[in-house]
Amino acid sequence: MNESPFMILLYVGMAAYVGNIYWGDYKSQRGGEPNPSAMPGATAASLKLFVIGVIGALLILAAETSGEIALGISSEQSEMVWYFVFASLGAGIVEEVIFRGYLVVDKKGRAALIGSCIGFSLIFAVIHPHLWSNEESFHLTLTAKGFFSTSILLVNSLWFYALRFGPWNKNRSLFPCMLAHAASNLGVFAVKLAQGFVTF
Repeated sequence: MNESPFMILLYVGMAAYVGNIYWGDYKSQRGGEPNPSAMPGATAASLKLFVIGVIGALLILAAETSGEIALGISSEQSEMVWYFVFASLGAGIVEEVIFRGYLVVDKKGRAALIGSCIGFSLIFAVIHPHLWSNEESFHLTLTAKGFFSTSILLVNSLWFYALRFGPWNKNRSLFPCMLAHAASNLGVFAVKLAQGFVTF
């Protein structure tokens, strides 16, 4: 994502707008008057599911961090300007709405659901620029770091899909996915900060 303050502000504004719509749909559903055109997953979830979602996301981050150290690729991280953390938190809303909200084949059987979760998770992982770059011109970056980071994104996406569509989420609420995703991105920022990859 572009790190210009204007683009980040625009992205955060979009995330706040979408989050506000979700909150309105959630309140309508809780009030007994559900919106027939409500956003997907704007339903209640237990506190336990929120906690499990965040713990799972942070465990994946811990595996990523220790894996990078073990592989000797932790120094290959990209730098992040400090205010990009706000866009990262906004991604916890926007990316979840797109992928776990809309990009899934639901109500067509269990095989279609699982297959779509895997397929869209692969897309989710690949669209993040770890195996490619478009700085100056498009080119592939097929490095150990690129493959490792892309694999972690795949695992993250599968975790978020499992949070939403597993039997433990009776209402198929998207809110635990949003929180887990935001916690993961905030954790990435904290790791980059600790390792000296955040610029001020």
